[in-house]
Amino acid sequence: MDALELLRLVMRYAHLVGFALLLGGAIAQYLTGRLRINSAMLWGAIVQLVTGLVLAAPLRGGGDDEPAPAKLAVKLVLAAAIFAMVFFSRRRDQVSQGHFLATVALTLVNAAVATFWR
Repeated sequence: MDALELLRLVMRYAHLVGFALLLGGAIAQYLTGRLRINSAMLWGAIVQLVTGLVLAAPLRGGGDDEPAPAKLAVKLVLAAAIFAMVFFSRRRDQVSQGHFLATVALTLVNAAVATFWR
């Protein structure tokens, strides 16, 4: 295994940890009955965005296993929207139910795009 492959695997692992932080933080917050953006959600969105950008970088030289540019663009738009929704409302004592559930829904849609779009 070369260094670039190791970097890709570490970034993929960190990307999954970011997803777990984002979704797990949202579920934990939802169960409290107080809809707000917690630090786990913020850090999850940051990790997802940064590691996603690193994973999308053309480091491997192309080939059939490279994700389609359209898929990467969709995932970037979703990740940027999630990050904006979390970052700009992180200091509010409470967010609307629609805002909170849209953040969760976009997180799940982003994971679905990653999983099902081949």
